[in-house]
Amino acid sequence: MRFEMTSGRFQMSDGSSEHLKKFVFSSKPRVNSNTPEEKVEIIIPELLQAGYSFYTWPCAPVLGWFLWERRHDLVDKRILEIGSGTALPGILAAKCGAQVTLSDSCILPKSLAHIERCCRANNLIPGQDIDVLGISWGLLLNSVFSLGPIDFIIGADCFYDPSVFEDILVTISFLLDQNPGAKFIFSYQERSTDWSIEALLKKWDLRCFSINSENIGKVSGVNIHDFMGGHTIHLLEITR
Repeated sequence: MRFEMTSGRFQMSDGSSEHLKKFVFSSKPRVNSNTPEEKVEIIIPELLQAGYSFYTWPCAPVLGWFLWERRHDLVDKRILEIGSGTALPGILAAKCGAQVTLSDSCILPKSLAHIERCCRANNLIPGQDIDVLGISWGLLLNSVFSLGPIDFIIGADCFYDPSVFEDILVTISFLLDQNPGAKFIFSYQERSTDWSIEALLKKWDLRCFSINSENIGKVSGVNIHDFMGGHTIHLLEITR
């Protein structure tokens, strides 16, 4: 992956600063192949002083590259991203032809508005090309019931605080019950070896598998560790 950030910093009216980041996902044509290079560029506006959900954390491009290398399988798939933040993985999935709903906390209207801004920065019109929805982890509000069929749930760095672990899994458990055969694929940054969801998985009758991430990016000549920022990041899959 190539990563670029514009050199300018933009001052917002509330005193926060904005950076624009450009993520480029591309594939190398095979040697002696007439297949053209495939490439998607995604622009993410970040408000660096505004809060957790306004910054693209290292887990997002890791999940993004996992999705990119399966882009042909995403066409017409129905995908829900939870805890979208700046929504890099979900926007990428939409650019690859998936039907995507981006979601974040229903009590954070500024975060939801920023998700919509990230969509528009990439020529995706909310409500037309992509959907944005406020939900609440652990509480089955009307917005959760309004979701249509789902093939995949995705999330980047949702398990950032043990206080939300069970709330996330309650929501995932419900959605997997409603969508037999669906999977929850997520990237997780290891912040403490004491944190675990094992007991919660048993409580909610869920199964978790580790996804081998060592080969992600190699086909495109990318070293996945270059954008992990020195962190340990895992890719995992949860099913019923």
